[in-house]
Amino acid sequence: MARPIADTPILRGQDALRFMEAMENVKQVSKEKLESIEKSYQLFKSRATFPF
Repeated sequence: MARPIADTPILRGQDALRFMEAMENVKQVSKEKLESIEKSYQLFKSRATFPF
């Protein structure tokens, strides 16, 4: 049987400030990069043979 997943710790102090700053300054991904990611995903998806 699997172990329960522990609660995520609450960020405090400098960690919380860095996290909030990072969330406010999210960089957008270029269209070319998104297309490259999608192409790679489709390639791996086509080669995957996982039994379901």
